[in-house]
Amino acid sequence: MDKLRSMEIFVAVVDAGNFTAAAARFSISPVMVGKHIAQLEATLGARLLTRTTRRQSLTEIGAQYADQCRAILAQIAAAESGAEAMRSVPRGRLRVTAPFSFGSEWLAPAITDYLRLHPDVSVDLSLNDRMVDLVEEGFDAAIRVGALDDSSMIARPLFSYGMSICASPAYLKQRGTPQTPDDLAQHECLDFMVGAVGVRWRLQSLQGKRELPASRMRTNSGQALRMAALKDFGIVMQAEVLLAQDIAAGRLVPILTDYLPTPRAMHLVYPRDRRATPKLTTFIDFIVERFGPAARLPLASSA
Repeated sequence: MDKLRSMEIFVAVVDAGNFTAAAARFSISPVMVGKHIAQLEATLGARLLTRTTRRQSLTEIGAQYADQCRAILAQIAAAESGAEAMRSVPRGRLRVTAPFSFGSEWLAPAITDYLRLHPDVSVDLSLNDRMVDLVEEGFDAAIRVGALDDSSMIARPLFSYGMSICASPAYLKQRGTPQTPDDLAQHECLDFMVGAVGVRWRLQSLQGKRELPASRMRTNSGQALRMAALKDFGIVMQAEVLLAQDIAAGRLVPILTDYLPTPRAMHLVYPRDRRATPKLTTFIDFIVERFGPAARLPLASSA
């Protein structure tokens, strides 16, 4: 028998004063009530009730056990109530991961807007460019750029993740504006690194892909490359989400727009969970509305 149900029935017998009333409450027979009580007594090795033809009374152990059962059942009810509240109103902590550039420039400000809408929700945002195992590492959702290999996740499309090639007005005034990828051989090109390996620029042209000579400055931080470009040192190729605000403000000037790499897909992914909590479903809806495929044009036009 279900021990919790037996405890509920025992407390009902104590409160009602007889088996019949308790049986009616649980839509079972008085005989079944007796079996539940007998099961508890067998487990405890002690009598809980003393019954005569006229009345029943609690034993000393029975009275103490009844109080403990009430406390346990109250804690269970509170836990169930709290869980139900979390499923009806957005509340609790969300763990989200995203690439550095998009996460720092666009997702983090958006999350502050989401948190203002949902004051009972907290968000832990982890920024890194590696592929995170959401289930293994306990994340609720992730922003991923590029092809998706994990079919166990639900993926919601966001705007495409495009690149921009830029330099400061002062740099271009001093060194000239490249017109083709071949012209970049005469310029300072700022390279991104993964580990100890530089990520070479691969530019689209009518003849296919172009690869540039090695750079004098390499770093694993797109933000650092952006700052070097803003200091008039060279030409940067980074995600447009990182450079868009500088372009809009005139601090950086886009160049070689006809040779940019093909934009990559970007998705919001999360584990399949048919009983997703309101904190996750509201976050998903918010992010898709803010950064869905239609949001690609406003970003591009601001540049």
